[in-house]
Amino acid sequence: MASRASSSLNDALGHPDDARLVILSCDDLGAFHASNVGVLRALHDGAATCASLMVPAPWSRHAVANLRPGDDIGVHLTLVSEHSNYRWGPLTYAPSLQSGDGGFPSTLDDLWEHADRDEVLRECRAQIDRALMWGVNVTHLAPHLTAITLRPEFFDVYLELAVEYRLPIRLPSSVSSSDAGFDFRGLARDEGVFFPDHFDHDWSSGSRSRVLTALQNLRPGVTEIHVQPVIDSPEVRAIGEACDGWVDDLSLATSDELREALRRAGAVMIGYRDVRDAMRAAQARG
Repeated sequence: MASRASSSLNDALGHPDDARLVILSCDDLGAFHASNVGVLRALHDGAATCASLMVPAPWSRHAVANLRPGDDIGVHLTLVSEHSNYRWGPLTYAPSLQSGDGGFPSTLDDLWEHADRDEVLRECRAQIDRALMWGVNVTHLAPHLTAITLRPEFFDVYLELAVEYRLPIRLPSSVSSSDAGFDFRGLARDEGVFFPDHFDHDWSSGSRSRVLTALQNLRPGVTEIHVQPVIDSPEVRAIGEACDGWVDDLSLATSDELREALRRAGAVMIGYRDVRDAMRAAQARG
């Protein structure tokens, strides 16, 4: 959504209000070698327009080393390490963000029960700063597993960082303010922080049905559609059955089926860099 100075995000981006703009984003860059190869293949050879980097994850430096100058990359703010046999932890000294068995908490409930707000802010800022230090031209923020999106005490951190770094954010449109218990979208608008109009809050493994259904029902405005593409490898197979959906995401992201679905939907492809630049232009205008 655009700031109060602009009638719509489409308008801020220079498109008519009835245009159907699509951001096809890839999550979990840096999580595995398989995701690095898969995400970059989806970006360079497929229909994906941007990706988000999990800076604390073990393969993040490898991901950055293989980026191309024009790649549209955000920071996937990471406070959870959900795989039981594959762990990562904070960049900062953050006792409240450590689980008992090493690394970040493995569930959102565990995170929310123990996390200290100041440690969350320090850790998330360190992740953004590390990406910038590595030379990433950061285009947006997108929390891993919505860890800081739908809790008021942590959403404050999310919004503070978006304002500080002048970056757009991912917000779900499939969760109402009443369900969340606070008007998270309104708070972002009040700060002049941009976010896509439509984003389906669904984190199940495998995106084909969700993506194709979203395109069949594509609405005017900016719609973000996310996938988690990986190549098929022994490394990612060791994670478990969830990888089946991720492998299929790569097949989908590079398929003629998806390109045809985008064409039929009348989708205009954009990335988060477009949204970031429009947001900063609006802020410069006051």
